[in-house]
Amino acid sequence: MSWTTLLKKELESSYAVTEKLLDLVEDKTLEWKPESGSNWMTTGQLLMHLTSSCGAGMKGFVTGDWGMPEGIKMEDLPPEEMLPPAEKMPTVSSVEEAKRLIHADKKLAFNILEECSEEKLSNEIATAPWDPTEMILGHRLLTMVDHLKIHKSQLFYYLKLQGLPVNTEHLWGV
Repeated sequence: MSWTTLLKKELESSYAVTEKLLDLVEDKTLEWKPESGSNWMTTGQLLMHLTSSCGAGMKGFVTGDWGMPEGIKMEDLPPEEMLPPAEKMPTVSSVEEAKRLIHADKKLAFNILEECSEEKLSNEIATAPWDPTEMILGHRLLTMVDHLKIHKSQLFYYLKLQGLPVNTEHLWGV
């Protein structure tokens, strides 16, 4: 199987399940977060993070554009700005906003993938500003799909902890 085929299949299924989970979120729960432990995002912050967890990262790896303001490079940010504590993370104002943003991130992911030849995905080396480990570009893009999946799973457990009747079918899109 080619990188392009694999990535398309993974993107399609991951976004589809994420979009279905978003349908279960209500605006009144956007401020909810787990009661125990620390550094938890609110549901609204988690939704905002989901909406840039894949396509935006893929764009960064393929184009070098990480969405930073002019003159600022991601690798120059101090660790607390690159990965801020939960209370400093942005939030969505509504579930509808999250749905619009996830749709845009999905479109971006597929558009970026279209820019990549199989040759580039298989041979170009890509490092991350937060991880200098060398990986081929296809593998790096797959890690961005994994990033989406991890936070999709986090949303699943947030919904479960909020008492919604979610089950394995919701998590895997069965």
